[in-house]
Amino acid sequence: MSEELLSFDVMDIMKMIPHRYPFLLVDRITECVSGKYSKGYKNLTMNEEFFQGHFPNNPIMPGVLQIEAMAQCAAPILATLPEYQGKLTLFAGVDNVRFKNIVRPGDRLDMHIELTKLKGPIAKCHATGSVDGKTVVEADLTVAMK
Repeated sequence: MSEELLSFDVMDIMKMIPHRYPFLLVDRITECVSGKYSKGYKNLTMNEEFFQGHFPNNPIMPGVLQIEAMAQCAAPILATLPEYQGKLTLFAGVDNVRFKNIVRPGDRLDMHIELTKLKGPIAKCHATGSVDGKTVVEADLTVAMK
């Protein structure tokens, strides 16, 4: 596994994962070491469709979308490995989820994903989401390459 530090803009991310607006939930991967970890973020604005109904006059990013954003941020950890380039990354499971604070329009959801186990095309990762340096969500994710 390479120790090269990589980064990806939104155009690069769209080459790795099939998600598009309104379900592309990663704006940039700021750091990625293949087979080890990735860091990225999602800038949230009031223009996000989900804020219109979750909740009127009290906009909060749904927890399931926070988890999805972290799963998308995990994709480059495997997609940059030679054996998985060009493969589809699938979100396969989530465990030990803890929501610690809310995420609102104007926040930047910073995500740090650490690969904890890789067995064939199945990976386990620990994911943390934070806003302004404070943890808002943590989860253990399972990602599969197909």
